[in-house]
Amino acid sequence: MNHKPIRKTSGNRLTAMMQVRNEANRYLESVLYDLSEFVDEIVIIDDASTDGTFELCQSFAKVTRLIKLDKSEFNHEWQLRQRLWDLAISTDPDWLLAVDADEFYEDLAKLQMRDLINQDKYDWVGFRIYDFWGGCTHYREDDLWLIHQRHTRLLVRYLPDFYYFYPRMDQHVPRLPLSYAVLPGFQSELRVKHYGWAVSKEERYEKYLRYMSSDPNGEWGSLEQYQSILDEYPTLIEWKENRL
Repeated sequence: MNHKPIRKTSGNRLTAMMQVRNEANRYLESVLYDLSEFVDEIVIIDDASTDGTFELCQSFAKVTRLIKLDKSEFNHEWQLRQRLWDLAISTDPDWLLAVDADEFYEDLAKLQMRDLINQDKYDWVGFRIYDFWGGCTHYREDDLWLIHQRHTRLLVRYLPDFYYFYPRMDQHVPRLPLSYAVLPGFQSELRVKHYGWAVSKEERYEKYLRYMSSDPNGEWGSLEQYQSILDEYPTLIEWKENRL
């Protein structure tokens, strides 16, 4: 019986995986256009959207697997992450890229993506994520908003016989199985622009209320950070594109 090599230095396919809910009128269309330029396939779970999100996803040729849930699992996020993982690996992928519906990879990252996957030295890649705030020109940086100062594991090689697990958390679940932490990885300085907070003050307030409703005791996250969403004058730094 022939098996494809687990670690290949050429010909690796890149599959993006994403969970979405009511994103039709936000950044999703632009994200899907952007992803379609540099990935081979996109796998999506629609968490019971009530707008045109599902139909928008259907309109993209590279979205090859798409499931819509009848009932939202937002408040049991680990189950949603596990569903997405199971759907993604059903495509027999080489590499998986975990993307949110409001994230964009900088041009340099897109250009280097094939080099990141066509190698046999490491099995995951971490990127720096920048939280843009109140628009698409500045990101937030203060004591509670420093995710860009560490690496977040977003790109992983699929190893069929490896043990995968997600922690049973209702909120703030890692996008990819925690078991990847024991495998060799690469901490890249390539950057991801997160526009989830690049919204109006009113929309940020709605997100604050949602967090306080789903995690009122700060069991899964930081109450201090939730409160900081309402800060009137956060520290913002102008984004500067890396030169190619």
